[in-house]
Amino acid sequence: MNMGPPGPETDDMKKSDEEFAQEAKALFDGSVDKLDAATLSTLNQGRHRALEAARSPRGEWMRWAPAAGVATAVLIAVMVTLPEPGPVEVMPEAMTDMDILLGEDSIDMYEDLEFYSWLDVADEGEDVG
Repeated sequence: MNMGPPGPETDDMKKSDEEFAQEAKALFDGSVDKLDAATLSTLNQGRHRALEAARSPRGEWMRWAPAAGVATAVLIAVMVTLPEPGPVEVMPEAMTDMDILLGEDSIDMYEDLEFYSWLDVADEGEDVG
């Protein structure tokens, strides 16, 4: 594709575009000139209301509404697709008071529970070798 200087066809197209724009402007101006004062006033009031709405804080929020909607949809999609967390064990393998009372072990052993705990820690600390 040759991108050389514009030829005569391009100049003709520019002229026709300019002529079209001038004709369109003339038609528009003519249609505006034919409007009565009440219609012009109504159009002007509508223009001012639209400008006020665009400048209001509500207008600012409305500008970000589509982005907020997309973010919300993405968040919901992520929440739906993530697997549910499993049950949380509050006391994994720990003995509760009820287990101790209902168990068949002697309660005397539990009186020296701190000693047995210390023994367990001491055994873990020793190097076997």
